Amino acid sequence: MSFADEFESNLVSLAHVLQKKYALLRDLDKSLQENQRQNEQRCEKEIEDIRRGRTGNVTPNTHFSEEAIDEQKHSVRIADEKVALAMQAYDLVDMHVQQLDQYMKKSNEEMRREKENASASNLENSAEAGKAGEGRRGGRKKTRLATATSTAAVASASTGMTSTGMDLDLPVDPNEPTYCICNQVSYGEMIACDNNECKIEWFHFGCVGLKDQPKGKWYCPDCATVKKSRKGR
Repeated sequence: MSFADEFESNLVSLAHVLQKKYALLRDLDKSLQENQRQNEQRCEKEIEDIRRGRTGNVTPNTHFSEEAIDEQKHSVRIADEKVALAMQAYDLVDMHVQQLDQYMKKSNEEMRREKENASASNLENSAEAGKAGEGRRGGRKKTRLATATSTAAVASASTGMTSTGMDLDLPVDPNEPTYCICNQVSYGEMIACDNNECKIEWFHFGCVGLKDQPKGKWYCPDCATVKKSRKGR
């Protein structure tokens, strides 16, 4: 059982306990009022008797009978019981308030840790995504061997045609991405242009006249022309 469920269960039991204590307080209050009423009547009668000279069983110090004094002591005992019950009810409520404060503190701490973990996870995912982007755009020296997944690649392989800069007129899946200056799907061995702003990015070896992986940076024909023209200025 979680703390929240346990606390909710305790609140239900607390309501029943408080209800019983408040009912007992009401009963004590009624008894106290009745006892005080009787005691007032007795004292008024005894005062009247004293005035008339019929003291009867009256103590010399108080001038009230022992019955009146006992009733007053009983009223004090009832009042003390009421105070004790009120203190018990207060302590019960205070205990639950402290438990709730502890739960809220613990819950806030757990929420803070979850936010920190989520932020750290987002940063880690962002860093991994950045590394993946760098690997895709920045790793220009690497080549890749694309599997012949398209109809055009399978057809070219079956007819023995090489991956030169030829046009493949066979039907291609419209959802499959295209690359290279030939604007065809990925197949065979391919190389990426080292220009981060290259619009085509990936090229077939045969389409750009490559047989082996070049050493150092490699630029596609268009990007190489732009690079040379900038150097000539």
